[in-house]
Amino acid sequence: MFSSQRLYTEGTYASLIAKHRFNILAKAVFKEINALDEAIRNVPVKIDLGTMQFSDICAKSNGSCVSNAILEIMDNNNDEMEQTSITFPIYRNQSEVYFLGSAVGGVKLNENNVVESAQAIRLYYYLKEDEANRQKVNLWLDEFLKVLSNYTAADFIEVSYFTSRSRQEELEANSKEVIPLFSVTYFLSTTFAIISCMRLDNVWTKVWVATFGVLSAGLAVLSSFGMLLYIGVPFSMTVATAPFLILGIGVDDMFIMISAWQQTNVCDSVEKRLADTYKEAAISITITTLTDILAFYIGLMTQFRSVQSFCLYTATAILFCFIYNITFFGAFMALDGRREESEMHWLTCRKVEFQNPKGRYKCDSKSCKEKNDDVDTVNVHLISGLFKDYFGPFLTKSWSKAFLTLLYAAYLAGSIYGCIQTKEGIDLRNLAPDNSYVIKYYSDEKLYFSTYGPSVMLILNGEFKYWSKTERAALNSSLEIFQSLPFVDKSLFVSWLNVYEEYAKSIFNINNEIEFKSYLPGFLEKSYFKQDVNFTNDKIYASRFFIQTINIDDGDKEKNMLNKLREVAANCSDNNKNYSFMVYHPAFIYYDQYVVIVSNTIQNILVATAAMLVISLLLIPNPLCSLWVTFAIASVIVGVVGFMTLWDVNLDSISMINLVICIGFSVDFSAHISYAFVSSGKDKPNEKAIDALYTLGYPIVQGAVSTILGVLVLSASQSYIFRTFFKILFLVILFGAVHGIAFIPVFLTFFEICTCSEKVNNENKETNAGSMSTYGNPEFDYGPNMVEDGQSQFTFSLNNQNQVSQCVSVNGNCSLEMKFEPDCP
Repeated sequence: MFSSQRLYTEGTYASLIAKHRFNILAKAVFKEINALDEAIRNVPVKIDLGTMQFSDICAKSNGSCVSNAILEIMDNNNDEMEQTSITFPIYRNQSEVYFLGSAVGGVKLNENNVVESAQAIRLYYYLKEDEANRQKVNLWLDEFLKVLSNYTAADFIEVSYFTSRSRQEELEANSKEVIPLFSVTYFLSTTFAIISCMRLDNVWTKVWVATFGVLSAGLAVLSSFGMLLYIGVPFSMTVATAPFLILGIGVDDMFIMISAWQQTNVCDSVEKRLADTYKEAAISITITTLTDILAFYIGLMTQFRSVQSFCLYTATAILFCFIYNITFFGAFMALDGRREESEMHWLTCRKVEFQNPKGRYKCDSKSCKEKNDDVDTVNVHLISGLFKDYFGPFLTKSWSKAFLTLLYAAYLAGSIYGCIQTKEGIDLRNLAPDNSYVIKYYSDEKLYFSTYGPSVMLILNGEFKYWSKTERAALNSSLEIFQSLPFVDKSLFVSWLNVYEEYAKSIFNINNEIEFKSYLPGFLEKSYFKQDVNFTNDKIYASRFFIQTINIDDGDKEKNMLNKLREVAANCSDNNKNYSFMVYHPAFIYYDQYVVIVSNTIQNILVATAAMLVISLLLIPNPLCSLWVTFAIASVIVGVVGFMTLWDVNLDSISMINLVICIGFSVDFSAHISYAFVSSGKDKPNEKAIDALYTLGYPIVQGAVSTILGVLVLSASQSYIFRTFFKILFLVILFGAVHGIAFIPVFLTFFEICTCSEKVNNENKETNAGSMSTYGNPEFDYGPNMVEDGQSQFTFSLNNQNQVSQCVSVNGNCSLEMKFEPDCP
């Protein structure tokens, strides 16, 4: 009783498409098709006790292997081809009805709907699905792939092939690319980290620090993945892209910590320098770590298992990355700091003789009392100086701000246009590598067999009174609604009830319940409708009909078809209390993504953005600046969605993963620069922007470049999954970095809304030997007034930092001008 139309899954099968440029049904060509079919059916497969063939494990109907319609019509004899008039898409002979819409493609018909020529034939070989035959079936499918991969047909036909296991096997084959690609990525990231942190000075260079920073990220991947795999968390194929991401995040945090270390006073002890480094960098990387982890854990709310798996692995890896950065990497920074303190060579660890005081700052009892700016010229990287002396001042000019505002408007316009053009759904071809045989099969299928789509089951659930003439009329009215849909071929509607009515006309009264039920079992046994009626204990609990869809050849049509069928089914069910309608086809598992992909994506973005705002409010000491960070998130997300569409990337479960990444990464650069802006001790907004760029401009560029290098090798991948990951992450990093070092610093200077420094009134800045009035009344102690040659020197303690100030004494009084910049807010 096997029927491929009635399968509730795709089934277990092998399939091939043979195509010809002119006419696949020509006698000579069809002879080759018959020979190929015979070779496949007779291919011997070795098993433990001998060999087997297709006939030993085939799915059977009426005791015989299920054959292909077009071959059965010709009775596997190409001599009959030219004498047979084949009608399309339905062919009827004396005893059978054949649907050829999925078997013959590229059809040219005459006025009588008779096939004049066809360009393609598709053959199916269905197999048993029981557990006892599973091993044999797998062996036969392997042999089928071997035969077809080595098949050399005549010059006039081409063959593509596929099995029910191919999609899964080819998807898993993508993972084989990960190890070599990740090896290249790790090398590139390590090389870039070393070069970007290298100095010509053999003491101040950070070669080993950069190396161990990359190692720290690698250890985080191993630890997190090892732990999750050990406790049995499912590993989805999409998780294979996570290590590339974690490497970028870890290296980014490393650059922030190195930058903070390099801005400490080289004359301080290692303990003091490390404390100052953590004071400056820990909050910044904690903000970004919390936002990243939260963004990915929020991604667990989605209904896509592949997205859930990716988010869980990635969030856990980021957490481990943070732990390793503040422990393992921090400890190594301390060791390297002791090497610096002892002026040892970075490679040999031998003391380097001090020969050029101007080239490298030397700490001694005198120089340690000098102003720390002298140290900055040596200890801070050259590119950081470029941000301070050139890029920052350029960015804060009025005409530069106007240009950047116009540029941002153009960026936003292009992004919104792209968002409007967004397409949903994943093409199944994209799950296989580019060089896979699956791609060719899917392409041929779309080219020749897209006219007739899924044969959808229309299930009537409930104890419906099929024998009631009134009830049947109501049922037919509902069925008419389905048949009248624009994507349904009404002439191909399959109804057991219609056939039963015809069968009953000359035999019994179908409107009589007893007669209806008594004749039904015999009718079902004789026909192929037995699987369409659940007739148990003299009751019909459910039955099904079939509607044939047409012209469903792209994602939008698949989505519209599914939504409309379910809408009509729901409306028809609402009108009847005793029964309900349901529509189903095995392909709906792929179409169902359209139902939730947009809502899930929007939900994740909104919830994550709200969470980012809360974290920013807690950790960035200015509410308005936190809003700018949230604005940056929204801006980057809109840009990524818009430009990924213009880059031929659809909104599907794979790109949805990357949009979750987008939420986390879009906050990183903006949060870093916003925190540096608010924390700056400068007075004016422009000065704060320059100072923030000086502090974090270079680490942001380093982090962006290192992350792009981390995924750059994926652009050459044979896998759509990896290429999509590269495209979206490239857009995320590019737009995030531009926001961090250009748009956000400029926007923060507008209206002085994020300026936290307080200006001191001149009237409150007087002091003499006995008293000092201050703004904000900070606590301090000051020593006695010492007058020497008209100079007065005050030594006082402010916020536990010893300060020395001098002023000119006039008539015994000293006017000392001071500014106090309390912590924001």
